[in-house]
Amino acid sequence: MPDNELKLDEFAPSENPLAELATELEEKTATDLAPVFDVPVSISAVLGRATLSVSQLLQLSSGSVLDLDRKVGEAIDIYVNNRLVARGEVVIVDDRLGVTMTEIIKDGDAQG
Repeated sequence: MPDNELKLDEFAPSENPLAELATELEEKTATDLAPVFDVPVSISAVLGRATLSVSQLLQLSSGSVLDLDRKVGEAIDIYVNNRLVARGEVVIVDDRLGVTMTEIIKDGDAQG
């Protein structure tokens, strides 16, 4: 048996290394994430998309209306660092626009 392997009989009957590990994991708090609190992230809320030719783009002016690929009331996409992470809806809070997340996108579920 190699030196780095442990035999089951090396642990006393009352010792339970898995229970100790579970206790350590449960004691983790938000302060344990402090090293990443200052990492910048880019968040985008995408209302919809439109495809234009360069000539159409150059014709846009203040007040121009673009037809987007979404309908009124349809969920918007929320991206973090260019990765789809959630869907939500636009809300108004104290005369400002905001976004309420209604669905979290797990890996593999994104159909963006």
